[in-house]
Amino acid sequence: MKPRLSQRIQFSLAYALVVVVLLSLLQSWLLAPRTIELPMSKFLEILRADKVERVALTEREIRGLAKPGALPAPAAVPGDRLRQLLGSDDEVRVFTVTRIPGVDEQRLVAELETHHVEFSGRIETTFWKDLLFGWVIPLGIMVGIWMFLMRRVGGGPTQALSFGRSKHKIYDRKELKTTFADVAGVDEAKAELIEIVDFLKNPKKYQRLGGRIPKGVLLVGPPGTGKTLLARAVAGEADVPFFTLSGSEFVEMFVGVGASRVRDLFEQAKEKAPCIIFIDELDAIGKSRAGATGFMGGHDEREQTLNQLLAEMDGFDSSKGVIIMAATNRPEVLDAALLRPGRFDRQVVVDKPDVRGREAILRLHARTVVLAPGVDLAVIAARTPGFAGADLANIVNEAALLAARKEKNAVEMADFEEAIDRVVAGLEKKSRVLSEKERDIVAHHEMGHALVASSVSGADPVHKVTIIPRGVAALGMTYQLPTEDRFLLTRSEMEDRIAVLLGGRVAEELVYGEVSTGAHNDLERGTELARLMVTKYGMSERLGLATYGERTPLFLKGSGMGGERDFSDATARAIDEEVRAILDRTQDRVRGLLTAKKGVLVHAAAELKRVETLEGDRLKRLLAGES
Repeated sequence: MKPRLSQRIQFSLAYALVVVVLLSLLQSWLLAPRTIELPMSKFLEILRADKVERVALTEREIRGLAKPGALPAPAAVPGDRLRQLLGSDDEVRVFTVTRIPGVDEQRLVAELETHHVEFSGRIETTFWKDLLFGWVIPLGIMVGIWMFLMRRVGGGPTQALSFGRSKHKIYDRKELKTTFADVAGVDEAKAELIEIVDFLKNPKKYQRLGGRIPKGVLLVGPPGTGKTLLARAVAGEADVPFFTLSGSEFVEMFVGVGASRVRDLFEQAKEKAPCIIFIDELDAIGKSRAGATGFMGGHDEREQTLNQLLAEMDGFDSSKGVIIMAATNRPEVLDAALLRPGRFDRQVVVDKPDVRGREAILRLHARTVVLAPGVDLAVIAARTPGFAGADLANIVNEAALLAARKEKNAVEMADFEEAIDRVVAGLEKKSRVLSEKERDIVAHHEMGHALVASSVSGADPVHKVTIIPRGVAALGMTYQLPTEDRFLLTRSEMEDRIAVLLGGRVAEELVYGEVSTGAHNDLERGTELARLMVTKYGMSERLGLATYGERTPLFLKGSGMGGERDFSDATARAIDEEVRAILDRTQDRVRGLLTAKKGVLVHAAAELKRVETLEGDRLKRLLAGES
């Protein structure tokens, strides 16, 4: 409170000073005698008429006082009425005359002596006037504009020169309420970070045996997995201040600003130790510097910021209780100097949760939501493979909004199903009206996917089939529900997945004798799987166990630019032929499978076209050929 009060007093004094100066200028303007400018001819006229009392001569003008009634009344100007109220003389008697260059000075003096006019000379000094109007006032205006812009950039009148100050947010012990109880689905990462919490609470326990806590902890994982939440939970569990900012907030247009902010951040952190510094999106300033020597050139501001960060991490002692945590989803582009021992020497992987982790996350976010008795979060977790924590939080929120929109008293399972469909495929396009022929094609296409998925052993079970358009281009969807998380796939399982993708196109060909454009995404995904089998997984007998891809030179790593191909043109042709062979072989298998079950395909497609969505036991009976 004291610094804030002092600032208020300073601003009050400054405003009072400005008001006093303005009032003084106003008073001098109002009380000063009015002046009229006369031409030289008019001056000579009143001079020869003996109506001039006295004058002062300078090199540029004649300034004098006329006798009462000698000068004409000037035009009215603002302030005349106020002058009268203040007692200023209403009659104008003071005049100025601009001298004509080259006029003889002696003749003018003789004329003044002849008419008995009191006169004097004055040396006119223009240095201060030129300094004031030529330099001080223009510079003052420029400085005022600059200060105004700096205040707008800095965020307030007290931050006009805050470019070099860190833009971090700091949360003290009272504001941090996040703990490990608010984090779910990342048990391994929590177990790694418990040691950091224990050190911040009991540093002497580790120092007693000569141990040294890591200076930096790097949280690595895909977006939305809860890296920032974990860092806040560590600070909340340890009950220490938490400094947080993004890596992009260090870098500005001017070189050196980022380095200054790094120094300011560490200075403030040392004053509040023990504490945690958290830098989100570390790759914004920590990209590899190897590419800076290439033909593209470097980024001086980012490099200086990174160098300052490295120097600060080397210069402070972690035993004082300052722990640096950072997060990134692109660890491969980070500079090697950041990851060496003594800096970010501990990496904690925050991966997407498995099915049990997803269920725990759903229960965590559903604590504030009123759930209907029939809601099974385990089923929802099974339906969302590959979803991160942020995705699951979004699903819970979408389900609650849908239930509220329908004026329900609780969130039901159908609301969660609809929320998942929205996240996966987009909103329903009720305005997109398909013709009867198009609906018929889409129905056979989707049932082709479903029938192949239910017929092969390596595919996930079919959960729901719909021909309701969603998103930008999806005219229908076939949802498969994995029974468990899979981390390895065999060759036959990958071929079965390609078969499911080709099922829709083959079904169209069997029923209509031709194909449509609706399978373009299926073909794209199937081709990608087949290419991975050949080039990455060594599943081609013709090409053997070698992998094929691109070599990225060291100076291009982290630059976003690709490298050069590491195989010959003949090998590229062989890869294309092998990919084509896998797709053709799988297509023949799918064609034989659907030909044998064409009656089931047609009957199930007709039912899907009638009800638009099939799921549960009804879908299972149709796929099994039961009526």
